[in-house]
Amino acid sequence: MLDRVIIRFAGDSGDGMQLTGDRFTQGSAVFGNDLATLPNFPAEIRAPQGTLPGVSSFQIHFADHDILTPGDAPDVLVAMNPAALKANLADLPKGATIIVDTHDFSKRNLEKAGYIGSPLESLDEPGSGLAEFAIFPIDLTGMTIEAVKECGLTRKDAARAKNMFALGLLSWMYGRPAEPTIDFLGKKFAKSPDIRDANILALKAGWNFGETTEVFAVRYEVKPATMPPGTYRNITGNLALAQGIIAGGVQSGLPVFLGSYPITPASDILHELSKHKSFGVTTFQAEDEIAGVGSAIGASFAGHLGVTSTSGPGVALKGEAIGLAVMTELPLVVVNVQRGGPSTGLPTKTEQSDLLQAMFGRNGEAPIPIVAPSSPGDCFDAALEACRIAVTYRTPVMLLSDGYLANGSEPWRIPRLEELPTIDPAFAESMAEGETFLPYARDPETLARPWAPPGKAGLEHRIGGLEKGDGHGNISYDSANHDHMVRLRQAKVDRIADSLPPLEVDDPTGESRVLVVGWGSTYGPIGAGVRRVRRAGYRVAQVHLRHLNPLPKDLGDILKRYDKVLVPEMNLGQLSFLLRAKYLVDTTGYNEVRGLPLKAGVLAAVIGELIAEAEGIEVDLGEHGLLGSSPSPSTIKEGSLP
Repeated sequence: MLDRVIIRFAGDSGDGMQLTGDRFTQGSAVFGNDLATLPNFPAEIRAPQGTLPGVSSFQIHFADHDILTPGDAPDVLVAMNPAALKANLADLPKGATIIVDTHDFSKRNLEKAGYIGSPLESLDEPGSGLAEFAIFPIDLTGMTIEAVKECGLTRKDAARAKNMFALGLLSWMYGRPAEPTIDFLGKKFAKSPDIRDANILALKAGWNFGETTEVFAVRYEVKPATMPPGTYRNITGNLALAQGIIAGGVQSGLPVFLGSYPITPASDILHELSKHKSFGVTTFQAEDEIAGVGSAIGASFAGHLGVTSTSGPGVALKGEAIGLAVMTELPLVVVNVQRGGPSTGLPTKTEQSDLLQAMFGRNGEAPIPIVAPSSPGDCFDAALEACRIAVTYRTPVMLLSDGYLANGSEPWRIPRLEELPTIDPAFAESMAEGETFLPYARDPETLARPWAPPGKAGLEHRIGGLEKGDGHGNISYDSANHDHMVRLRQAKVDRIADSLPPLEVDDPTGESRVLVVGWGSTYGPIGAGVRRVRRAGYRVAQVHLRHLNPLPKDLGDILKRYDKVLVPEMNLGQLSFLLRAKYLVDTTGYNEVRGLPLKAGVLAAVIGELIAEAEGIEVDLGEHGLLGSSPSPSTIKEGSLP
């Protein structure tokens, strides 16, 4: 009996590791486990076969209790070739299980992976690099070919089903149901019965191999997790974000228009929204990023909920048009699914380095609200919140997701309609006879201007990118008016803070002297690191920010209550920079830009160091601390950006 397991499937980018991981995930979701996943794959459509850069992997952490991350280190590695073994070996703790497909351990493939000889031939020799692991060399490919020979496929095509053999074997080892995958394969390959039958046979053969072989002496069980009552589904961040945008349209009564140009890792949002015309969603695949945001602004002018989705490079191209939405004060949701940069950078790797771009990446004083989800499921709520702010305050809103959230998945409780907030677009009403419509008059509570789509008599008005005269909205070059309008637009964004709930500080004893502040996808690693420190007997507080502009009104007072403030980020200290500038409080940044999520064990060690400094004690986390090496000193620094 186990309470949790972390499995990583790894192979060549053509070996179907993402599909294998996804199907194991679906089986675990059906079984009732809590789970978190981490897909990791090359940016190339077809990376060089058998090489280290071409390795694709999928990690899943499933448990009988609430978990927050896909795990720091795999308990089990399934390696389909020498490159997959070498690329992932350093991530494994001592005693980890490794299942290796021996079929491709040829001299040529070993050389591609950088091996002089096969590491599998020296397992029992002193100094073997694999001696500290439980190794199971199995000819997965050969057994797959033998299992599906009745389907009449070529040897090459038959070998492609080896991922299903591996899935069947791991499903047997950990009690995952095979039926959902069999149903999936039946539907996916309904028009190719030979391929369908081969994959199903391979899956069953893998299961039966586990059942009958004496290689694996133990079969493990991970019981379902106890979850709050409700209807659940497994969901990725991009899918949840798309559903949140649809909900924003439904709750505001507005048709949704998405103007988008495909870009990794945001394209799934366009794909998903294109399926939902029945909810009043219109999708437009534009010829470029500028056309995408321009069409969305036009849709907002016409009375739609305008949305554009992209990643960091696309936001750079959209900058001038976003400034137009600031000047015209129209609702617009700008989705930035962040990836490694600069330029094209690391398209399939995660990073959260666009915060300062979201804050300042436009010419002039062009403030916009910024909202960041904290988990794949939270992408739904964050998207709905971005829609609320955009419509209520007549402003573009930047929604900062990232590649980890976009492609990762977790169980998500489907909310009931009555739980969702109502969003009132409050369109301008026709003027009484003799009255003049003022398109830049202000709502006294929100400072939002009236929203007057074209076509309504009496609400004609001038709009565009030039500065507006206060109230009447005509073009104005008056210096005093410009100063006034700039301050009004800033005050409108600041006013959003009045609608935000108080921050929830996780400080069980109220006596902690160290506070960990995070934003976005660092929520899971920070939360898991904090749990480790508390299990070791030490006190630490945590607060996580969804709203990054404006910041919550009570944040300054919270920061000043603690002796040490740690800000872990997947950048070089951008939130630290903002906190120090606004609140004049010291911060300690822990910063990595490795294209991967932060690790809970590393953060626990960093938190322990700060507790030792703040309380003047020795801190020993024991089994709850970091496995392996200590965090690099170059990543832990006082302050923020160098």
